[in-house]
Amino acid sequence: MAAMLLSMTMQAQTPQDLRDSLSKATNELAYHPDSISLRLKKAGWNIRLQQWEYAKDDLDKVLYQNPKNIAGLFYRAFVNDKLMRFNFARLDYQNLLVLIPGNFEAQLGLSLLNQKDKHYTEAYDGINMLVEQYPDSAEAWAARAGIEKERNMLETAVYDYSKAHELDSKNIDYITNMLDIHITLKESEAALDDINKLTKLGVKPGALREFRDRLKKIKK
Repeated sequence: MAAMLLSMTMQAQTPQDLRDSLSKATNELAYHPDSISLRLKKAGWNIRLQQWEYAKDDLDKVLYQNPKNIAGLFYRAFVNDKLMRFNFARLDYQNLLVLIPGNFEAQLGLSLLNQKDKHYTEAYDGINMLVEQYPDSAEAWAARAGIEKERNMLETAVYDYSKAHELDSKNIDYITNMLDIHITLKESEAALDDINKLTKLGVKPGALREFRDRLKKIKK
């Protein structure tokens, strides 16, 4: 699974650790230039270092050798998105979905890409389909909530964030987004409940100061 390969590069490491890993992967690739696995490995470190162009060059070579390489398509879609090459990223996601229909990561990536590229109808249709297919996925509910929040569909967004929270009650981002929306909607009791949840999860008071200040203003 491409997403699993990507997650392997997302472990907490210092910038120097990442550069050392990239250097090692580059040296290995020099001795085995036709190795797809080594080239993907190197591209993974490039991505971790946000070296998008270098990553894209390697992924182009991977997909030239094997146009149906799942990891290559997933990586390159992600990189093309970062490079704001939205049409190319969309094509990679679509090709990935031809190979593995219904894939969660590809559908999610495509929906978020369409939102970013202002293809609003396609984005919302796609994320609705994802929630229907994966109703037990907190990430799917939260992704739809994020799109709704961006479009100022606040009541709908807070409902979806609450569904995500039900599925993953320790995710701070979901509660924080609900808190932001509750304050915007001037729902002070719900906002205070969100603050209490975040405090119980270990969020420091300083990180909540801005929200508390906003909450005080709506109570006046």
